[in-house]
Amino acid sequence: MQTRTLGELAEYVGGKVFGDPNIQIKSASTLGRAGEGDISFLANPKYEKQLRTTRASAVIVGKGTVNGSVPLLITEDPYYAFMQIMVLLHGHRRHKKVGISPRASIADSAKIGTDCHIYDFVTIDDEAKIGDGCIIYPGVYIGHNTQVGNNNIIYPNVTIYDGCKTGNRVIINANSTIGEDGFSYASHKGIHHKIPQTGIVVIEDDVEIGACCGIERGTLNDTIIGQGSKLGDLITIGHGAKIGANCLLVAQVGIAGSATLGHHCIVGGQAGIVGHINIGDNVTIAAQAGVINSVQDGKVVLGAPAIEVNQGRRAYSMIQYLPEMRQNIRELKSQIKRGALSSQSTNVSADTDSSHEKPSEQNCDS
Repeated sequence: MQTRTLGELAEYVGGKVFGDPNIQIKSASTLGRAGEGDISFLANPKYEKQLRTTRASAVIVGKGTVNGSVPLLITEDPYYAFMQIMVLLHGHRRHKKVGISPRASIADSAKIGTDCHIYDFVTIDDEAKIGDGCIIYPGVYIGHNTQVGNNNIIYPNVTIYDGCKTGNRVIINANSTIGEDGFSYASHKGIHHKIPQTGIVVIEDDVEIGACCGIERGTLNDTIIGQGSKLGDLITIGHGAKIGANCLLVAQVGIAGSATLGHHCIVGGQAGIVGHINIGDNVTIAAQAGVINSVQDGKVVLGAPAIEVNQGRRAYSMIQYLPEMRQNIRELKSQIKRGALSSQSTNVSADTDSSHEKPSEQNCDS
């Protein structure tokens, strides 16, 4: 942990100081939890009132924010600046440098790059290639002919099946499986027959995969995770699916085989996407949505089945009123029925009166 002045931090992130630039900053925290020596951030305007009560020594804010009782660091993008300062003050996780453990099982035909640290009980199979600067934690299995790029971090008990490829600076968190067989069967006369999976998984540069994820290899085509995409925990990517660049997939998302996502898509937690559809670029899918049709570029969808956000909000806001509406409809039907019966009764009565009057008229004539 490093201590910097507010002025130094402003210079580092390209911002400006509103207040004392000589304040010492040693850590970062939230507005509510920050204390002396901490810097916090304001990215959402609804928390602006906390600027008057926070005990932080300084707060990172966007342009146009000058309220508050603490010094401010004004930037174009407060959250991004906060990230930069977090890295500067705290740094990322540091990995113990162990070299290549004698307890690791590495095939003679495997190739290991320079400055790699391979922990106990790692297994690296024949013809596998490991790039430079990789950290591979205990219990990892890397299959035959697998290619791992430079500066990968592979956490404990990850399995990468044969033939798969990862780019540079990829992070795979614990217990995830890359390249397992796709859920692909031909059902014939009640029996499910397994289809061979001839594709692989390709993970491009700067991808991070959460814990306990399963990414299936393709049946015929490769499964691809695009550059810069980030996957949360417990995510399943079906065989032959293609995830575009810089997508964010929150925990427990399921994407069926051969679905395609464009770039910069955001998929909320527990959302499900059926196979063989296309999700455009810059699409946002709300949590627990069920996407059964293709989605155009830039759309925001929610619900199950997923529909356009404005339509969905109107539709789902009515759910709580459905019991009352049902009762009202029943009462209206009863009123209409009673009105119809009353009208029929009046007509019958009028017809009867008419029939009584006619003979009297005839008698008068006679």
